[in-house]
Amino acid sequence: MSRIGKKPIEIPSNVEVNYTNGVLNVEGPKGKLSLAIHPDIKVSIENNHIKLERPSDAPFHRAIHGTMAALIRNMIKGVTEGYTVVLEVVGLGYRAAVKGDNLELNLGYSHPIIYPIPSDVKIEVKENKIYVSGIDKQRVGQVAAEIRAFRKPDAYKGKGIRYEGEQLRLKAGKTAGKGKGGKGK
Repeated sequence: MSRIGKKPIEIPSNVEVNYTNGVLNVEGPKGKLSLAIHPDIKVSIENNHIKLERPSDAPFHRAIHGTMAALIRNMIKGVTEGYTVVLEVVGLGYRAAVKGDNLELNLGYSHPIIYPIPSDVKIEVKENKIYVSGIDKQRVGQVAAEIRAFRKPDAYKGKGIRYEGEQLRLKAGKTAGKGKGGKGK
């Protein structure tokens, strides 16, 4: 069983953390994030460490304890390093380009797909890769998932938008399962 909530969370020297009225604010070199802490979880900040305490060992309290700790760690990493998700565009004639505040995708449809880039996320396109980056891990992942949903990888040829390093199991074509001969002669 994970004990992630019991470990104190270290605050780097270039990060400022404030906890007031049930809201934890984290500010670092890349930006500022805030998180509403569950009312059952007690937060204390001392000696450049954040400690979380739960009222009991009930399954719900154990779960929310670990969740809050993981979210706080993600916020600290986000404001110091940031997060990046890389998407690959695979397919003949499939292209992506940033035009102004929009991401333009040509994915084999009769029209280009125009995706407005959210203000809290940065999108770059290099060769056939789309780089989605930002300070909020959840937001970066959500935007990447929305872009991928425009053309998920095809099960037969593998064409579409996929995460970098994503393993695809391609299906065999329709001639793969047939035996020799014709109609059972």
